[in-house]
This record gives sequence, structure tokens and C-alpha cells, in this order.
Amino acid sequence: MIEQKKLPLVVLISGSGSNLQAIIDGAAADLPVEIRAVISNRTDAYGLERARKAGIATKVLDHKDYADREGYDQALGDLIETYEPGLVILAGFMRILSAEFVSRFHGRMFNIHPSLLPKYRGLHTHKRALDANDELHGASVHFVTEELDGGPLVLQVNVPVEEDDTEESLAARVLTQEHIIYPTAIRWFAEGRLKMNGSQVVKDGIPLDGPVTMSYQEPPPS
Repeated sequence: MIEQKKLPLVVLISGSGSNLQAIIDGAAADLPVEIRAVISNRTDAYGLERARKAGIATKVLDHKDYADREGYDQALGDLIETYEPGLVILAGFMRILSAEFVSRFHGRMFNIHPSLLPKYRGLHTHKRALDANDELHGASVHFVTEELDGGPLVLQVNVPVEEDDTEESLAARVLTQEHIIYPTAIRWFAEGRLKMNGSQVVKDGIPLDGPVTMSYQEPPPS
């Protein structure tokens, strides 16, 4: 049996890196990827420690060291390209990216967002879902384009909103599902089953009219 070539990844983070951990765990199992580097704009991002524990190269590129967004994004893009990634993963990277940066990695950059896009782009998605009395909330994986949280959708998961949910409880339940759908979408890309053709997502050779939708999966007991 011929071993599948692993897709090289670079992961960008700003915080705790729980989605990064899900990808690290997947790679240690059977996810056909090689995480070549984890890059953060914050020195105190706990995700850097997760990467170090897994033996993954880490870099910090502090946006405060640059005069403007364009200068930072140019340096960030140059740093990313030294690792020759096949896919760039945004995993809680809290920066709005310039058009030039997005164009540089067109068709090979993913983001995950905690809502059923196009609903609730931006921040405070769980509060907004609760304020609207939504019965369903969730998370979305999408290709990154210049439009904030507006790139072509790949995969979504529906998360039922419970009557007694708080912002914190709903966020925690959504996060368990993010840890499932992000590695899934990355696997599809790594296996050559998923690509972006212009602005159209193509999966298994078929253009998608909308995202693939997954149902809520109860996380295993801790």
C-alpha cells in the first residue's frame, strides 16, 4: 500500500489554539497533513505551547512592530512561504487580512467561524444567536476571500440551542463541533477531494451549491 503524501500546513493563531490542538491530534492519528509551523501575532498565545509540545516549529510576528497592515501582511506572507504550505489554516487568528495577503493565498487558505454563515459575521456570534432566539446555531469552515467571513463555504455543523443556554455554554458546545469539522474539511483538501475553482467550491468533482452540512455529534465524555 502506497503511503499518502502529507499536505504541508501553516497554522495562524492568536489565542489558546484549541482548533490547532484538534489538527495536531488528527495529524498524530491519520489526518494526512504535516504542520510545518504555527505562527502567532501574540507572544502569549497558548497555542504556541501546544505546538512546542508537539515538536512543531513556532514563530511570533507581532503586528505592533509594523507601521501598517500592509507591511505586516507582507512580512507574514513572506514568512509563511518559507514553509511552502499547501494550505494555510486560520485558527483563531484575530487579524483582518489585507486584500493583497488574501490574494497571495487564494484557494489555499481556510478559516473557521462560530456561526452558520452568512449569519453573524464578525464577533459575539453566540450572544447574537441567543438574542435572536435562534433554535439552531453552529460553525462554518470556508475558503478565505477579501470579504470578512464571506468566502465560499465548505462545511457547516448545526448545533441546537438549548432553552437554558448561556453565551458560555453555547460557545463551549459549538467549539466541540469545530474540533470535528475543521479536521474534516482539511482532510478533504489534503486528499485532493476539495478545491476552489475561481469562486466556486468543488468537492469530489462536483460544484457545491452550498456547504456540506453535518449534524451535531455528542462529544465523548471527558
